Amino acid sequence: MQKFESTKQAEAVFGSLFSILAEDEAFTSALRENDMTVRLLHTKPECRVYVSADAVELGEEVPERSTVTIKMACDTADALWRGELMMPSAVATGRVRIRGKVAKVLELIPILQPAFDRYADIAGEHGIAGGK
Repeated sequence: MQKFESTKQAEAVFGSLFSILAEDEAFTSALRENDMTVRLLHTKPECRVYVSADAVELGEEVPERSTVTIKMACDTADALWRGELMMPSAVATGRVRIRGKVAKVLELIPILQPAFDRYADIAGEHGIAGGK
């Protein structure tokens, strides 16, 4: 059974999460310094997120072009943000697919800590329970 009931719920969770990162100077500086944009394509349910140093965009109208595109199920994203699944393992097993420079994505993981710290609370506020 999927944790996320709707696109609206997924957009609320992941939109809130990436808004926290957009306010973090270390994160936005890293994106700017690397001239990096990230497009996240979540499935089950569908949720699109585009992150640049200047904005977070959600929905069908997110830009098609990005430096890195990451595709995964919403439940996989939930497990990653909770620390139950590690990105290298998720990529190796095909649960996460990355287009662009994988090394750049892995370099960003340490500066994502503010989002990791807040994810469980954000998910809970939107009705997404912890655990499997």
